[in-house]
Amino acid sequence: MCRLFAHAKLAIVWAVRLDNETLEESMQHESFVSGTWRALSHESASAVEKAGGAVVAVHARRRIPASGVHWRPGIVVTTDHALERDDEITVTLPGGRSAAATLAGRDPSTDLAILKLEGPELPVAETGDVTTLKVGHWVLAAGRTSEGGSRASLALVGVVGPAWRTWRGGLLDHTVRLDRNLHPNLSGGPAVDDQGRVLGISTSALSRYAAVVIPVSTVERVTAELEKKGHIGHGYLGVGMQPVRLPHKLRESLKLPSETGIMVVRVEPESPAERAGAMLGDVLVALNATPVRDIDDVQAYLASEHIGKPVKASLIRGGTLAEIVIAVGERPAPR
Repeated sequence: MCRLFAHAKLAIVWAVRLDNETLEESMQHESFVSGTWRALSHESASAVEKAGGAVVAVHARRRIPASGVHWRPGIVVTTDHALERDDEITVTLPGGRSAAATLAGRDPSTDLAILKLEGPELPVAETGDVTTLKVGHWVLAAGRTSEGGSRASLALVGVVGPAWRTWRGGLLDHTVRLDRNLHPNLSGGPAVDDQGRVLGISTSALSRYAAVVIPVSTVERVTAELEKKGHIGHGYLGVGMQPVRLPHKLRESLKLPSETGIMVVRVEPESPAERAGAMLGDVLVALNATPVRDIDDVQAYLASEHIGKPVKASLIRGGTLAEIVIAVGERPAPR
């Protein structure tokens, strides 16, 4: 976004100077400011036009369609929350043509879904590096209307940060939040840089306050698994858990590094935890020798790559330390 920002900064500087200069000088600078504004507008339009070649409208809900991105040949990525039905899905292509699409997989935890598109040839989106974004950078949110026209909105990057887990349990590899929410038609569309490169997928479903950009690396990871399985595998232990504070004397006697642990308050029948010997009242203090302090620490071991693998659980039982080995199961996919 460097060139866009430079043009905008120059426009603002010259606008301020207009108040302090003579009329003649102001007239001399007016054409420069106008040219800067024109260049800024031209670059924005060019970026949206470039990215827009891979953007479609997705018709799978009432009224306003969502948008989607032709991510790889025959695969359109959109947002899960925008798909209110699983069949009779159509997409509107650039130029207004309509085509049928088939739902190939969805993951509510990251709010991503993929559609298979057969027949029409579309360019594949060119992706960029979301890690270069800083707070205050601009991004362009692009979309496509139900008639096939382009839609765009300019937004400010409000928050950037490390990986985070959504309220639905999915992992996003980077935090990128915009400064406001977007029009519903833009959900599922790309967040675009000044070169027309896609930095991620825009969604308004993962935060109540502002739109979130699902980064390219997350889209790649989730899309690959959805193509293989149709859903994202989520690890499963089969226990209900509750954080508890550990008594000081107990921590000292057992040489525990953390002030808190996770108490087992429910063990589901025939679950991986029950088969491993977990019991009500056990207090989990470590997994694979790594201390656990809250539920998020346990969730880290329930990602799809841990399914089928053993995890060594250190726990307090009857005032002493014990260990059990749990083979992480896979939670059945929702129907």
